[in-house]
Order: sequence, then structure tokens, then C-alpha cells
Amino acid sequence: MVKRFLLVVLVGVALAAAGYFFIGRTPRQAPQTASATLPVPQVGIMVTRPAEVPYPVEYAGRVSGFRDIEVRSRVGGLLLKREFDEGSRVTQDQVLFRIDPAPYELAQSRAEAQLQQAQAAVRQAEDNFNRIEQLVRRGVSTEAQLEDARSQRDQARAGVQLGETEVQNAKLNLSYTTITAPGTGATALESPPVGALIQAQQTLLTTISQIDPAYVIFSFTDEEGRAFRALNERREKPISERDLTVELQFAQQGKYPQTGRIDTAAQRVDLQTGTIQARAVFPNPDGLLLPGQFVRVRLIGITLPDAIVVPQQAVSQGPQGPLVYVVGENDIAQARPIRLGPEVDTGWVVQDGLKGGERVIVDGVIRVRPGQPVRPVEMDPKAAQTTASPGGSAPGGRP
Repeated sequence: MVKRFLLVVLVGVALAAAGYFFIGRTPRQAPQTASATLPVPQVGIMVTRPAEVPYPVEYAGRVSGFRDIEVRSRVGGLLLKREFDEGSRVTQDQVLFRIDPAPYELAQSRAEAQLQQAQAAVRQAEDNFNRIEQLVRRGVSTEAQLEDARSQRDQARAGVQLGETEVQNAKLNLSYTTITAPGTGATALESPPVGALIQAQQTLLTTISQIDPAYVIFSFTDEEGRAFRALNERREKPISERDLTVELQFAQQGKYPQTGRIDTAAQRVDLQTGTIQARAVFPNPDGLLLPGQFVRVRLIGITLPDAIVVPQQAVSQGPQGPLVYVVGENDIAQARPIRLGPEVDTGWVVQDGLKGGERVIVDGVIRVRPGQPVRPVEMDPKAAQTTASPGGSAPGGRP
């Protein structure tokens, strides 16, 4: 029994020694074999070329009426009729209200009668002046009588002018009893009821919101304004408001079919928000833009001169921030930290870390190891912008 026990112990020691030998030796040899057979990875590259890049910017905006017109009567009286539906769209010179014209028709008739009296008086005064003038020439009447006749004639003529003015005023007041729209737009939902007593210049009949054209109000920060001015200083020909086109985007309905233009911008910073308010104007013939509506404002026409743009899939996030892989001498891949600028339609603008003529890896980033050789294949710029790399990840946000 003792011999059999010693034999079992010796066999166990031998197996343990053999296991230690294979476990300790084999892993150190495997990596050498794998590295010796690993092929050089093929990657897609693009050559950086500084160029002028379109840089559209977007802001939140709100639609505002071009102007609100308060409709009031110039004469007072009883409201007889409303000729439109409340809240409907009206056109310029369309009849809106009618005020009882009877008192003003009587006033016009009285003014016309007074004018006829004045005309009769002037005829009589002129005949009297002509008769006395004849008598003065024959030495029958005196110069004092002639002066009195001339004065009466002039007063009668002035009476005619006054009568004509009163007739015109009466006709004007009568025309004011028919109230028309001073502009085109949408009316308010409330107006005085028929039969109400309207006071001249005081009673508000309705409000017309003129929405063609329509204003769109948006705001940008003071920092953005200073950045735009600095960008203009780098240009030979600065960008003006006439070079900018404005587009609108609805939340659910897509793009507004009409383009607008910048109308004006405030010359002060809002103390509460720290922003500068700007205003764009849009044609709105179909009334699609309604006052108070929220939209996205997109400014087209701003460009970044001498900008280097890399596709999003070429940018990775490292411990120190965003980076790209550059193919250097002898086709060795190098990790290059960069500082990103704004995002554009074709990728990210690189503000620092790259220069023109460098080869940036845009495809196959997952196969790249810094300091290891690669086999670069230049890609078409459009293909580089649309090809996504499984290993590339865009940075978490703009710097």
C-alpha cells in the first residue's frame, strides 16, 4: 500500500510539472507568431485642401405681423351693418362697416342750400358793384359808395368759398359712414355689434393684421456677432446683408417655399438675454406664416475662407479630446490631436492641428494602430464624406 501511494504522488508531481511548462511557455510564443503574420491594413485617406466652405447657421424664430392696423371710424353714429365675417381675411379698400348716413345726408343738403344762398348773394353784390361803378364814372356816386359795394362783393365771394368748403366737408363726412379696409390682412375675432353707438376716433371697430409680407424675429448672441465681424475682417470683400438669403423650416411641415432677406438688426444687446435681435422679411401671399408661429431660421450665404474640413467618421475621441489619424512618412499612422470648429454639411471644420496637403485617414480607422504602417488608398472627397467607419466616433459636442 505504501509503494502504491508513493507511485500516485510521483505521477501527480510529473503531471503538474508538465502543465506548468506548457502553460508558462506557450502564451509567450503565440504573440510573436501572430505579429509576424499580421498584414498591413488598407485605409482610405483624403488629402486636406483649404477651401471656402459654406457655413449656414440656424436660429429659433417667431413670426410677427408686418403691422397691425386699428380700424376706427372718423365720424360717430349708429352702426348699421358689418360687411365681413369676423376673423376673416380682407383686402385693401374692401367695405367693412356702414354707419347710419341719414344725419350726414341732411348736413350735406344744408351745406348745399347755404352755398346756393351765397351764390345768389354774390350775384347781387356784383350787380350792385357794377352799377355804382358806372355812376361814379358819370359823377353821380361817390368813391365811398364804390368802396362799400366792392367790400360787399368781396364778402359775398368769400361766402361762396365758405359754402363750397362746407359742402365738401359734408360730402367727406358722408363718405366716412362707409368704412373700408386700409390694408390687406386678417381681422380680429371681435367687433362692436350692429346697433352700437360708434364714437368718432375712439371706438375700435376691428384690427387688421397685415401678414404679407411677414416679419420673422430671431436673436443671436453678442459672441456670434463679434465672430461674424472678425470673419468679415479676414475677407477681401466683406459679406453684407444683401448677400444673405433666409430660409424657414417648420417643425412638422417641412421647408417654407419662399425665401426671405434680412431687414434690420438691433443696435443694442438685450440686458435680460444677452442677445441681439434681428428681423427678416418674407413674402406671404398665401398666409402660411401666421403671427406668433415658431420656426427655424436658416441663414444662407455665410462662408468660411481657407477652411479645412474632415468627415465626421475621421474624428475620434481620445483622452485629451478629439483627434484624427494622419499618414506620415513611410506610411506610418500617427494620432494627431485637433481643435474642432463649427460643424458644416460636409463634416467638421478643423481650426488647429492640420494644414493643407496632409493625408487624413477617413476609412478603416478601427484597423489603425499609432506608430504602425498602413496601406493608404486615396478616396474621392464625396465618397469620404459619406463612408462611415465602424471605429470612428464623433466627439461628444462642439468645442
